[in-house]
Amino acid sequence: MAVAGGPAAVSGAAALLPDDQLDLVPADATVAVAMSGGVDSSVAAARCVARGLRTIGITLAMWPRDHVRDRDRGCCSIDAVEDARRVAASLGIPHYSWNLEPEFQERVVAVYADDYAAGRTPNPCVGCNQVIKFGVLLERALQAGASHVATGHYARLGRRGDVVTLHRAVAAAKDQAYTLHRLDQTQLGHAVFPLGAIVSKDEVRGIAAELGLATAAKPDSQELCFVSDTIRADLEQRLAGRFLPGALLDLDGRIVGEHRGIPFYTVGQRSGIGVAPARPDAAPLYVVAVNAQENTVTVGPRGALDRTVVRLRDVHWIGPIPPTDTALTLQLRAHAAPAPVTITEASAKAATIRCEPPVNQVAPGQSGVLYDADEVVGGGVVVAA
Repeated sequence: MAVAGGPAAVSGAAALLPDDQLDLVPADATVAVAMSGGVDSSVAAARCVARGLRTIGITLAMWPRDHVRDRDRGCCSIDAVEDARRVAASLGIPHYSWNLEPEFQERVVAVYADDYAAGRTPNPCVGCNQVIKFGVLLERALQAGASHVATGHYARLGRRGDVVTLHRAVAAAKDQAYTLHRLDQTQLGHAVFPLGAIVSKDEVRGIAAELGLATAAKPDSQELCFVSDTIRADLEQRLAGRFLPGALLDLDGRIVGEHRGIPFYTVGQRSGIGVAPARPDAAPLYVVAVNAQENTVTVGPRGALDRTVVRLRDVHWIGPIPPTDTALTLQLRAHAAPAPVTITEASAKAATIRCEPPVNQVAPGQSGVLYDADEVVGGGVVVAA
């Protein structure tokens, strides 16, 4: 049964959301499940099998063959292939490992490194979902005879006439619609998110345990799947020779210290700045701006982070472009609380947003995603203030 997807400030009509996301999939579909070796994609595959769909498991190998990751590092772990293969065998479905290392390195990892080198704060998962999982993987799966690609993402799809809509998952704490906002109508039309209407991660683990899946108790992956240590340590190695120390400035442009290199600073950062407040009783300092061209980092009090206007570039709208004065919410990080905003200007590829009350920690390079209640309207890349 389908239910209304809530208010629709942009389109004027509510989307229809099925109680079970698999209701969107034809009974004769062939579903390729992107099996990362974790419990979420394992249960996604199991739900497809239980529905009676022809199901194929595919694990993406996206790391250099001589570069072994630690166990439980998610979709870039060597062990992930074996875990996925074991689950596929227990479900009685075929399993394949596809090597997408060249595409992943060029279109995700290199972009991540270049963004940090330029003083931007990227979210590589957004690009990976767009160009790898629902790009290269989807294309090859369709060529191999599949009709859909399913993943373990926590998100929901709906329908509004001929438009496929994207919505937050029922399990709000695990929601991943933010990282899927760049999928176009073709990609969304072939996507399946079997976990979208599941209430919690505990329910997912319960299903896996009941089925005896090998991944039932496997820990969630942390950080970025291709980073085995911290992001800072990864950037030190990956960007060696591409950064230099430079001036730390206060809000008046005075030099107050020296920074280690542009890639190691992001707007809103408080720890590891390298300079303390002038007085012990003074307010803590935060990174307020990063200027790669001048090789400077500006610091100031928390209040200096407040922004009443946010601009987005490279915007992708899932449905119609929202008209001026449309009230929406803006999310700037994967699990950040949404903030009330108003569209002041929007075009096919750009948007200007008024934020009342002000938002802070707005870092260039971040994904800014706009919502109408639980529905993703679109999103883009934050531009420097």
